[in-house]
Parts: sequence; structure tokens; C-alpha cells
Amino acid sequence: MCGRYATARSRQELLDAFDVEVDETWGEDGEDLLRADYNAAPTKTLPAVLERAEPAAEETVPVRRLKMLRWGLVPSWAKDVSIGNRMINARVETVAEKPSFRRAFAKRRCLLPADGYYEWYTNEETKKKQPFFIAPKDRSILPLAGLYELWKSPEDAWVWTFTLLTTQAVDAVGHIHDRMPMTVTDEDAWLDPATRDPGSLLVPAMSGELEAFPVAKAVGNVRNNGPSLIRPLAPEENGENGEALF
Repeated sequence: MCGRYATARSRQELLDAFDVEVDETWGEDGEDLLRADYNAAPTKTLPAVLERAEPAAEETVPVRRLKMLRWGLVPSWAKDVSIGNRMINARVETVAEKPSFRRAFAKRRCLLPADGYYEWYTNEETKKKQPFFIAPKDRSILPLAGLYELWKSPEDAWVWTFTLLTTQAVDAVGHIHDRMPMTVTDEDAWLDPATRDPGSLLVPAMSGELEAFPVAKAVGNVRNNGPSLIRPLAPEENGENGEALF
């Protein structure tokens, strides 16, 4: 699964990288909702790129938007928002059939801009866990494949939520955790609600282009944040009492 990641790019970087037409990352009172988050976790509100027509437009032409979504997908038929706590990831193997995800997979797809993501390696002998940060080797933006939904609360407020797509881990990442996020081969086609076969666009996250390195265990506490969380541990900090991590 993917339960933590970092997203710390500036607004302008995201607007330029994804050719965003409409920036919806501002609150009604003018508050800037887009903030660097080095410990993005479920239930947090995080930036996403999606395409959706203007609500009052005569033509239903999708417009590319940068929008803040809550992590943990809440299907439109859900009774309350808490179901999202169990919907943070969607398995690519079953996403097209699962009732919770299939409608979003068909028409409501998004990209989640990340600097990288975290996974925890478990030492089978000691049972101790060590967090790793997994990121593109060139430190480019890692656009994770996601789905989004709209859910109407009892107070008639629309809640926008998302889930991340995952698959079997590949390459060197597989020895850390057996699952990894998905990316896409064609971002334009993935975001286009009219695309008929979105499954054909999915690929494991930048296979062969990622590197993984151990980071401080502070990332395990969601209250911790900041760039220090993605700093590689020095060799003398790896493991405990000098034992190897693998």
C-alpha cells in the first residue's frame, strides 16, 4: 500500500508542470490551502490535478484544475465520510470491478503530484521497521495515479476525496514493500473523462527510475513535518548497533 508521501512543490511549479488552467487551491476567505507537506497522510487535504467541466458552462468541455482533495475516497452512496479511512488505496487488479471505485475509474481520474512516497521495511528477524523514502532519481515530480469522488454531506456540502492506485512492486523497491503506487503513460488521456480504456495507461511508478533510501523514524508520527523527513540517513545511522537493514 501507499499510506504516506511528500508533496512540497510550489504552486507555480505545479501549474506549469501540468498545464493547469484553473487554480482552485484557495479557500473562500482567500486562505492559501496549498502548503508543502512532507508527511502527507490519509484524511489530509492535498493537491490534485483533474479535468472537469465548468459547472455553469454551456459547453461540457473539461477544464484542467489544481484542486485540494481529502485523502480517503468516499463513494457517492456512502452514509458518512468515515468510510474514506478504508479507501486510501485502490488495487489496480480490481479497480475496474469494485463497486467503491469502478465509477470513479471510468470517469473521475486524477494525478497526485508527489516528491516521493514512504514505505516501511520490516526486518524478518528482529521485526523492527525502518522507513524508506522512494523518489525519482532525478528528483522530478512523481505524478501518482488516483481517482476522485464527490460526496454530499448531511449539511449539503460537497466533499471532494481521492484514493491512490497501487500495484505489485517492481525492481529494487520490491524488497522494501510488496506494493507500490501507479503512474500513467499518457497524462492527458488519463485525465480526460472521455478516455475509454484507462487501464491501458497504467504502469508501476516510474519503473527503473526510482531510488530508495532510509530516513528517520520521525515520519511515523503524522504530527512531524518538514524537509528533514526526506533526508537520507547517514551510513552510521542505518540500522541499530550497526546491523544491516537487509
